[in-house]
Amino acid sequence: VHLQTQEKANMGASRMAINVVKNDGIRALYTGLSASVMRQSKFQHGNDPLPFVQKIGIAMVGGAMGGFVGNPADMINVRMQNDVKLPKEKRRHYRHVFDGLRRVAVEEGVPKWFTGVTMTSSRAILMTVAQVAVYDQTKQMLLTTRYFKDNLITHFTASVVAGTVATTITQPTDVMKTRLMNAKPGEFKSIFHCILFTAKSGPMAFFKGYIPAWSDILWPLDESFM
Repeated sequence: VHLQTQEKANMGASRMAINVVKNDGIRALYTGLSASVMRQSKFQHGNDPLPFVQKIGIAMVGGAMGGFVGNPADMINVRMQNDVKLPKEKRRHYRHVFDGLRRVAVEEGVPKWFTGVTMTSSRAILMTVAQVAVYDQTKQMLLTTRYFKDNLITHFTASVVAGTVATTITQPTDVMKTRLMNAKPGEFKSIFHCILFTAKSGPMAFFKGYIPAWSDILWPLDESFM
């Protein structure tokens, strides 16, 4: 979130983490944990074997529904993590996800919970479809060679490829989602306005925070498919 909300790409992940700890303490690295856990709980899935086409269909529907239901918690998560970047007098100081949801409803209205829901759902759809399709296809291709067997190494390799592809195609929507959720009232007139504003910083602005996002996707993906 810190990397994605930078106006200029002047800090990498390591430097940003050090800066956060220096200014606000190590606990600041875990700001928004309750909202993140609540959001992630909306995206869990089972491991029952299904035909490939059905997996794609269920992934799309599940991704869309998960994105919609998880959007309020995701918005609070974004705001809580970004709070340490704001001047102290402008910080929201949400105590936890439920306090954040209550205050947004009271101060800005319940519809504000769904700011960025289009980007959230689009990202969730792309993420689940990419993970299922790319993982299955990669594993199938690996098993046709004489170098791979149906073992941990093959599953891990397929997971890395699937996680990399999923991160690459979803990162632009993730950046847009984060910026829309953290925007001040009236800052962006529409999604298209946000896209144009981000594009002024160059193509790589759509991939800010790529490495942390890749890591965030990869490890749960390994656990899911192994």
